[in-house]
Amino acid sequence: MNLPMLIRQFRAIALTPQMCLESGRISQQCMPSCYRLDSRRWKSEDRRVLIQSTPVKDMGTQGEKQLDVDLVNVSKENVYPDADTPNLLFDGVRFADLPICHIKASKNNTIMLITNAVGTQIAYRSCGMDGFKNTRKGTNIAAQTTAVAISGLAKEKGVSTLRVKVQGLGPGRMSAVKGLQMAGIKVASVTDCTPISFTPPRPRKARRL
Repeated sequence: MNLPMLIRQFRAIALTPQMCLESGRISQQCMPSCYRLDSRRWKSEDRRVLIQSTPVKDMGTQGEKQLDVDLVNVSKENVYPDADTPNLLFDGVRFADLPICHIKASKNNTIMLITNAVGTQIAYRSCGMDGFKNTRKGTNIAAQTTAVAISGLAKEKGVSTLRVKVQGLGPGRMSAVKGLQMAGIKVASVTDCTPISFTPPRPRKARRL
């Protein structure tokens, strides 16, 4: 018996039944019953590994604890709007005439739209447009990246100060506002426009893993 045949026999002995099945050397029907692997168990294990590898998504409250504004030392008259708020000047522009950045933060994506005071679109961006796929679109990092990207489009059209309206309770809720400030956009106000239902529908059944 020559040396190459000995090496092939040694490899055949060293391979486990699972390795032989994956490499295609033998079929699952030809394997003994003790070595047959259930494909459903493989799929469940792969699903668990996929769920463990996905990033942990916060519910939009993580950034709210990191505000740099000390609300204790700021008087309430300067924080909340009043009758004279529409006439306040920001960089020479009335508050009522400032562009508006609409942020829709859902658990799966973050969509941002910048319009003027009348409602004409200036710039539009979402996490999917910036290259994030699947569960990555619902992260706060994706929302911050999208905010920086849409800020560049707004600056090209002469927008430097704007108002922000946030809708939804997704992870990108506060990260999008932070991204606007990081890109050099001045935020005059932040308004929460999340609708509240006093008679919500019945939630779906919990998913079994």
